[in-house]
Amino acid sequence: QVGILDVDLCGPSIPRMLRVQDNAVHQCDSGWVPVFVGQDKAIALMSIGFLLERPDDAVVWRGPKKNALIKQFVSDVAWGDLDFLIVDTPPGTSDEHISTVEALRPHRLLGAVLVTTPQAVSVGDVRRELTFCRKAGLRILGIVENMSGFVCPHRTLSSPDPTECTNIFSKGGGEELAKHAGVPFLGCVPLDPQLSQSLEEGKDFIQEFPKSSAFPALTHIAQQILDTSQRSS
Repeated sequence: QVGILDVDLCGPSIPRMLRVQDNAVHQCDSGWVPVFVGQDKAIALMSIGFLLERPDDAVVWRGPKKNALIKQFVSDVAWGDLDFLIVDTPPGTSDEHISTVEALRPHRLLGAVLVTTPQAVSVGDVRRELTFCRKAGLRILGIVENMSGFVCPHRTLSSPDPTECTNIFSKGGGEELAKHAGVPFLGCVPLDPQLSQSLEEGKDFIQEFPKSSAFPALTHIAQQILDTSQRSS
């Protein structure tokens, strides 16, 4: 059983990615009931996207209001008995991150996964997030390099190298940062039109596109996190 807590309050996109953006949350005796995703209802999702009157409404809030809502999302949602709670945060080290860490501090925090793109500008931002995690006493599970090269799906087998990867951005920034910081490098996720399609249409990427170039990368990253969790138990 997995919970997803979307604390990107100004850009709540996960409901759309899971094709539940038209759902609403309601109250029960123990608080808000999250939206359950999938036929087996194994994913419980909570997002401010479910609380907006219109999907185009802007969330223009100062820190205290964000802080109060995140605390509610942690303590006043009927999450049930979860194996994992995955928290999706916006980029940076702002109110959402501080509030989330503080709200979850009484629970057993496994750690943070930092995501960068290869170019130096992005790596510089993630380096600051790494510093935030250390100051907050949050274990860093590892770094992921996203948008790491592009394999064109229209290449044919007659091409000199049908698996040739084009580095649209630079290359290796995430791995270099992990080495410099002394934290695990979890892997690279290539730019993949099928992954983008699954997120746009709310499809299950793992079920729909097992032959995608991003499939082995994502499953390898997930397995490393699961292994870390088992060692920490």
